[in-house]
Amino acid sequence: MAEIRPFKAIRPQVEHVGAIAALPYDVYTRQEAKKAVAGRPLSFLNIDRPETAFSADADMYAPEVYESGAEYLKKLQKEGYYQSEESPAYYLYELTMKGRSQTGLVACSAISDYENDIIKKHENTLKAKEEDRIRHITALGAQTGPIFLAYKGVEAMKGLQEEIKQTQTPLYEFSDADEVRQRIWLIDEPETVAKITSIFEEIPATYIADGHHRAASAVAVGKKLREENPEHTGKEEYNYFLSVLFAADELEIMDYNRVIKRSVGLTEDETMAKLLEKFTLLKSASEPLKPEKKGQVALFIGEEWYLLEEKSDYVLSGPVDGMDVSYLQREVLGPIFGIEDPKTDKNISFVGGIKGLKELEKQVKEGALCAFGMYPTSMTELLAVADGGLLMPPKSTWFEPKLLSGIFIHSLTD
Repeated sequence: MAEIRPFKAIRPQVEHVGAIAALPYDVYTRQEAKKAVAGRPLSFLNIDRPETAFSADADMYAPEVYESGAEYLKKLQKEGYYQSEESPAYYLYELTMKGRSQTGLVACSAISDYENDIIKKHENTLKAKEEDRIRHITALGAQTGPIFLAYKGVEAMKGLQEEIKQTQTPLYEFSDADEVRQRIWLIDEPETVAKITSIFEEIPATYIADGHHRAASAVAVGKKLREENPEHTGKEEYNYFLSVLFAADELEIMDYNRVIKRSVGLTEDETMAKLLEKFTLLKSASEPLKPEKKGQVALFIGEEWYLLEEKSDYVLSGPVDGMDVSYLQREVLGPIFGIEDPKTDKNISFVGGIKGLKELEKQVKEGALCAFGMYPTSMTELLAVADGGLLMPPKSTWFEPKLLSGIFIHSLTD
């Protein structure tokens, strides 16, 4: 059963939360991060991506880079922009984007649950990305980016969340730069804290929706600190990591799209001929065509959009093999474009659905060979893959809205 617990958050003063809160570090390239912090000295991205304070040719993984992030956080704390909670607490975190809301519980999840597969995964991680966050957590002595977890919703928790929202004034209420409304409630009344903990003790599993690298890094740091502490009891803060837990039925996955570079060596005509062996052409248009259901894929190539449908001869069943992203990888990316490992291959890039299909068109017009617009993976598919102990192809899910960083900091020593 899931083990969670409240924690003494280091969090922004109310009047500064809007200026501090920032999108997760990994949604930015190095250049984008540098631009995003310009003129925003309070943005948490200055701490999450400390290389932004260095020259463009500096080694972003050098020890002094991570130390500068730690010093920046200490500076903000010393200057009074942050405060520390006096007693362990939970928080409700509601995000509303384009009229759709989802409400999560901010808590610390147990590393042991991750090790014992009570926290279920659906992606592999890259060692280099893990190492970056390991160094970041170690330098700060804290976790700063919450892991986005899902669970199969229970009515008791939904009812309690609604009661809190109806009867309490939000601790924070603001909108971010993308006009996502953020509302957060403090839960520190002992009886309510105990009730929430007991509800999750009856939940058999939680699922990483977003943040596999952050989770793996937090676990790696915690295990290292265990080894270094001969008096280890299992209850130290480093045995838990910062998370926000949402009922799965409140979440929505957006499409995660693919752009193929011209360096694969095919012409547009050769590409279309090969693709029509694997897909049936449904229609074409000069304006973007969006997949309408599972089994359909949009294609932009040349100056035209095409709506394609997977041919039944090549469709497989199973939690992973039956996914549209698996079909594309198995029947197209590997055999047609020679892209066997999309995590590392330079001939492919990925575009989150939040940027829209016009971004795919733009990249092709700027020199890419073609782009594929995918039908979104469903939460049902994600849960089935994770429950089966299986792994999705890379870049299968794009969640919106994103959890902001810098609102909650979990110290490993408090």
